[in-house]
Amino acid sequence: MVKIIIIDDEKNIRDALRDILEYEGYEVDEAKDGDEGLDKIKKNEYSVALCDISMPKMSGLELLLKVGDAERSTQFIMISAYGNVENAVEATKRGAFDFITKPPDLNRLLVSVRNAIEKYKLVAETHELKKRIYKINEIVGDSDAIRRVKESIERVAPTEARVLVTGPNGSGKELVAKQIHEKSPRAHMPLIEVNCAAIPSELIESELFGHEKGSFTSAIKQRIGKFEQANGGTIFLDEIGDMSLSAQAKVLRALQENKITRVGGEKEIKVNVRVIAATNKDLRKEIQDGNFREDLFHRLSVILIHVPPLAERAKDIPMLAEKFLYDIAEEYGSSSKRILPEAMEYLQTLRWTGNVRELRNVIERLVILCGDTITLADVKLYATIGT
Repeated sequence: MVKIIIIDDEKNIRDALRDILEYEGYEVDEAKDGDEGLDKIKKNEYSVALCDISMPKMSGLELLLKVGDAERSTQFIMISAYGNVENAVEATKRGAFDFITKPPDLNRLLVSVRNAIEKYKLVAETHELKKRIYKINEIVGDSDAIRRVKESIERVAPTEARVLVTGPNGSGKELVAKQIHEKSPRAHMPLIEVNCAAIPSELIESELFGHEKGSFTSAIKQRIGKFEQANGGTIFLDEIGDMSLSAQAKVLRALQENKITRVGGEKEIKVNVRVIAATNKDLRKEIQDGNFREDLFHRLSVILIHVPPLAERAKDIPMLAEKFLYDIAEEYGSSSKRILPEAMEYLQTLRWTGNVRELRNVIERLVILCGDTITLADVKLYATIGT
């Protein structure tokens, strides 16, 4: 049932609003001032708060600001006997859903409440989705090596610094990029991922910067590139060591001038993009071999984060395995399985050349092929298939 709280220092107003809302089938709670309202909102989840602006101890606007800081989904409909434009504007600025004057028009009030409930549902769904995504992108482990990675993320994420993430295939470089974006001020804007190794060299410039219609044979319409798509957010250039030298030159210019030009175009387009790059190659060696621009390397590597191979963090394997067991069970809609201690110990002794990605594949294989309890014999039988 939808739950609504009425926060007003006038009892007759609270009583009248309660009668109306309960008649409509809503569950109603009330508070006689801002302090009591704040305390109840901290302890309970309300879809909507009908809140008076002028109250003793704490005004409705002050309460709105404090609840907003708590990042709750409750939608505020502000009510005031002083229906001036300044109050309405200030309430809206502070995040109020609507502003209604006293005495409230019944139809207007009920329409506003229904719309606020819909907004509450959308906001709550968005919060839940973000939590699930954050959980999916969680970096699991408590080894010294992975703690250093987590500490680096916490330090660099709130800044605008460019980051170069290094590490072997399957070690989780993309998770580092996602964590940096999700913890940054740009989290509400897009994170655009580009796998430089998967795009043919002749198409990489079009992919990154877009192209104009007719700029080459198959350019039958204008295309917006990844840098424009990421405007205001973050672009993740995965496997940047595989990017062609001509594309590297254009990326360097984009970083230097915050401008790009579409293939076949002349107009310069301003972009505001944070760049995170990743590679499994030794870029310093690539520079010596003439395959990578040194000036681009220095532009990208303001902060360097190295993700260790799983062999250097075997201590984390039990935590990773448990997470994968849970995630895979959720994905398949089944109950979570258990790995016996001796089987888990054996997993820690294996050579994980495919790193965390390989470990997940093995756990998924064990979940599919084994019973509710995964034994040492199961691991010995299935863990090395395909390796």
